[in-house]
Amino acid sequence: MLSVKKSLYLGLVAIGAASCSNNQNQSHEGKKDILVSNMDTTVNPANDFFEYANGGWLKNNPIPDDQKSWGIAHLVDEDLYERKKVINEDALKKPNDATSQKIANFWKSGMDTVAINKNGIEPLRPELNEIDAIQTKADVLKVVADLKKKGIEAMFDDGVAQDEMNSEKMVFNLGQGGLGLPNRDYYFNNDERTKKIREAYPAHIEKMFMLAGLASAGNSKQISNDIMKLETTLAKASRKLEDLRDPYKNYNKYAVSNLKSITPDIDWNSWLPLLNVKGIDTVIVGQPEFFKAVNAALKTESIDTWKNYLKWCLLNSTASYLNADIENANFAFYDQLLNGTKAQKPRWKRILDTEEGAIGEALGQLFVKEYFNEKAKKRYSDMVEDIRGALKDRIKNLTWMSEVTKQKALVKLEKMKKKVGYPDKWKDFSAMEIKDQPYVRNVIAANEWWHNYSVNKLGKPVDRDEWDMTPQTYNAYYNPSNNEIVLPAGIFTVPGMRDEDLDDALVYGYAAASTIGHEITHGFDDQGRQYDENGNLRNWWTKEDEIQFNNRAALIIRQFNGYIPVDSMHINGNATQGENIADLGGILLGWDAFTKKEQYKKGESINGLTPGQRFFMGYSLGWLYNIRKESMAKQLLTDVHSPAKYRVNGPFSDVDAFYKVYNVKQGDGMFIADSLRVKIW
Repeated sequence: MLSVKKSLYLGLVAIGAASCSNNQNQSHEGKKDILVSNMDTTVNPANDFFEYANGGWLKNNPIPDDQKSWGIAHLVDEDLYERKKVINEDALKKPNDATSQKIANFWKSGMDTVAINKNGIEPLRPELNEIDAIQTKADVLKVVADLKKKGIEAMFDDGVAQDEMNSEKMVFNLGQGGLGLPNRDYYFNNDERTKKIREAYPAHIEKMFMLAGLASAGNSKQISNDIMKLETTLAKASRKLEDLRDPYKNYNKYAVSNLKSITPDIDWNSWLPLLNVKGIDTVIVGQPEFFKAVNAALKTESIDTWKNYLKWCLLNSTASYLNADIENANFAFYDQLLNGTKAQKPRWKRILDTEEGAIGEALGQLFVKEYFNEKAKKRYSDMVEDIRGALKDRIKNLTWMSEVTKQKALVKLEKMKKKVGYPDKWKDFSAMEIKDQPYVRNVIAANEWWHNYSVNKLGKPVDRDEWDMTPQTYNAYYNPSNNEIVLPAGIFTVPGMRDEDLDDALVYGYAAASTIGHEITHGFDDQGRQYDENGNLRNWWTKEDEIQFNNRAALIIRQFNGYIPVDSMHINGNATQGENIADLGGILLGWDAFTKKEQYKKGESINGLTPGQRFFMGYSLGWLYNIRKESMAKQLLTDVHSPAKYRVNGPFSDVDAFYKVYNVKQGDGMFIADSLRVKIW
């Protein structure tokens, strides 16, 4: 389980204007001030701080047609795209080692649209023949295993991770999955937007089968209806987004021999070795009721339905790597209809996006040499310790927590590991079979490498030094099983700015609060608090303290349930509570740490903004972006993160320092009565 800070691409760039008092400027006079440039001073910050801090940028930066949202991560990526393109083109001209040869092969196969269009779905013929050869339910399961090894998800989800009850052990997990729509709610919700998508889905399946030559006009509709019926059965047995947040309810250990109690018609002792999973005697089942439904569907659905479903899983998973007609139809449904994206990215960017997932860490080695030096790494490593110290003080001063729980919380905080910038050791991709072959086969080869890399962890010591993101990623995460925060170099990037030109107020809002404090707080949110200092799922709280925490968390659930970002759709306060708690905690910790810095103590303004104002605007900078309504609606149904505007206005309304800095009073849009403000950490 990874608790990721930024799930959407967010935004910034310096456009717009705001008045500034020249006699208040420091040495920053004459330099571009991204905070001032993004402002909309016609908005009262006490009414809507997000629009006040970001409105100038929002007005001047419409979302490009090939994007569902637009903002800071895209601008970071724009720089990275150009640099990665040069790396790929240079590798193609003159590969100087095995890794660059793989990069060259991947790039060449993806850019060769003539061959891709000529080949159609023929590169998938081995898998299609395997599906066509199915005669029994045992054959169905055998093909499911083969597809999973190749990165084609079908029927259910599976994977290798640390045992949440014993973080020193890697275990095999089984969970709900197998759906072609984003999650269960798309099969049942009756709001107009979701109904439109659900009603369009069978027609999309039908069209894709026809384009691939896998169905005729006479049987395509029946095929799509059968697939929709099967997926709806799986969706009905799937848990809702908020119900997946309880780690205890989603942790059910079974001996492999006892899995027959929920799936009597699946021989797991025979099936797991087909996945190269060997030598294990137990598995973790997230949602046992889902697997009962899978077992029932195996008995009731026809062989032909299962064969067509598996063809759909194969086609749907690989559509972006096939000929133009199939790729465009896939884009029309999943990007245009679901996310409102108007046009595809240029092909070379799409190839780089795929390459990032396949062999991105190899590119990361080149990135950090150029763009994240030791001075930057030290700045943010020291900042982690500033934030750790701030939370230590807050825990000690809590009035609602008992001393015994406080001491355990402090132990966990002290043991929390930090990973900053890039890994100390890099993965070895030498066995990845990226060669002169069709693009989709190279993607499958990369998937197979990652599958084998994952299952080979079983029975071996946990590698606590491994990273699950590349250094150039604009994101970060807290891993409860390792009790660690992981902060890739890319997350600290402000496009167009050098790190040394960023004042502490901006950085302590943008990085210390929005990222570092956020991730550290995840160790103590509604989910993270349930793991101990060693990463084990274990209750270390007194019953009274647990009740106190839940009562305080209920306030943030209530607060966010009240926000309506699009149409009549509310934020799901329960599903998003962990991220909302982390946002609030990050702001408080970032503020506490910043008040100890020289810039805050001096109190001097820069371009008309006080240190306190620059801190809150720096935080808002990390959540500055535009998003399409369609994508917003999808986010509300599928994402545990609140939309960006509410990740600014929501937690700021609970922060006493914000009220003082911006003189927020009763009657202002940001005002919440003190008795209703969320106070946890």
